[in-house]
Amino acid sequence: MTLPSERPRTPSPAGPPPQCPAHSTGPGGITRLFGPEAEADPMALYERLRQKHGQVAPVLLHDDVPAWLVLGYRENLDVARTPSRFSRDSRRWIEAREGRVAPTHPLAPITTWQPICVFADGRQHERWRGAVNDSIARFDKRGIRRHVTQFSNQLVDRFCASGRADLVHEFAEQLPMMAMTQLLGMPEAYSPQLVNAARDMIKGTETAIASNEFVQETLRKLVARKRVEPGADFTSWLLEHPAGLSDDEVQQHLRLVLIAAFETTANLIANTLKMVLTDHRFQASLAGGHMTLPDAVEQVLWDEPPFITILGRWATQDTELAGQQIKEGDALVLGLAAANMDTVVRPDPDVPVHGNRSHLAFSGGQHECPGQDVGRAIAGEGIDALLLRLPDLTLAVEERELAYRSTLMSRHLTGLPVRFTARAPLPPEETVAPVPEPPAPAQPERAEQPAIPAPPVRAGGVETSGSRRSWWRSLRRLLRRR
Repeated sequence: MTLPSERPRTPSPAGPPPQCPAHSTGPGGITRLFGPEAEADPMALYERLRQKHGQVAPVLLHDDVPAWLVLGYRENLDVARTPSRFSRDSRRWIEAREGRVAPTHPLAPITTWQPICVFADGRQHERWRGAVNDSIARFDKRGIRRHVTQFSNQLVDRFCASGRADLVHEFAEQLPMMAMTQLLGMPEAYSPQLVNAARDMIKGTETAIASNEFVQETLRKLVARKRVEPGADFTSWLLEHPAGLSDDEVQQHLRLVLIAAFETTANLIANTLKMVLTDHRFQASLAGGHMTLPDAVEQVLWDEPPFITILGRWATQDTELAGQQIKEGDALVLGLAAANMDTVVRPDPDVPVHGNRSHLAFSGGQHECPGQDVGRAIAGEGIDALLLRLPDLTLAVEERELAYRSTLMSRHLTGLPVRFTARAPLPPEETVAPVPEPPAPAQPERAEQPAIPAPPVRAGGVETSGSRRSWWRSLRRLLRRR
């Protein structure tokens, strides 16, 4: 990609203030994917770029490093499925090869080449990805559900007596890391610090490198311990896999799984809970038996994918994509959220897409997220356990007061304050719930699913269609039969 040679690295003191629209564009009038405008409403920015440039748009990353943002659904699949043209090997990046992306760059933790499957193609990718896939396949799904229920109850016990909580900070951000530290074989006490470091890493902030170093050191110690004290956990399975991964290769794959699983699942839980609490159409669909909780999760993955973009792919040759001339070594950013809203696949974004998993929330091609079903299980079981404990959850603020924080790769709720009837924590013997029996086979016709009353509707502050508490209990019974 060619840009003017003048590439300012920091705003001039005499220039416009940071909130000024002049900061939304850089050299050559190219749009920045960072800064106030990009962070305030990334989806609106994507649509403006689509209208101006089509399905592939030139953009600037941090420090005005050039890249291409892929907006179209088909174009995203083309890039994801064609490693011969668009490689995952970041060593091909012309900007890094020519010294314009230093090791101290804010995006270095997610773009610097590492010995892991997401930075490899061909046989090397097959070796690393095979070890990850085989190790993930060894997870006991019933065991995952048991641990998620246990951790969910522990989290609810921390705030249930107060009658109020912030479900982002006190539940959605905590549960995935608690589950992942268990699955990786780490002490549970690690999870609070890892939550903060993991989220900071992908923000591209000035502290991202320090956060990355903390995560790396924590995982290095874990691998060393599991070499001498293996257990029934993901770390031990990677170490003993026939692929013969080195300690460094295992450490880097643990980092990959930990960070990706945390961010995607935390956002998925928060966004699903927000929809449950605010979207009356969603509530009515669940209440009428037309949507199960897994259906609802997939709808959220279409509308609010946990990662809104993924950097990167790097062109292996000069090529063309959607009419744009891509040069060898150019970086491409997969626009997952923009692709999910492409009119090619969603002519009307208000029409539900129940049961449809063709979204790109987990990317596509050979690098599609291998742990997506684990993330779905953590989110679904966690939400299920939360609603069972607190059936009368209501939003404690107006919906318009909810705020998001956006970065290059992620957009997440900054808070989800709720209120409910205060209740005592569970007795210790009830904190660990038994694993339920496998659900009965699904009925052939949706109409045969048990119907439950419609959700309460507020009119002048009064519930007019039964109590919210009884509605949640009915919803719980339906979901347990899914």
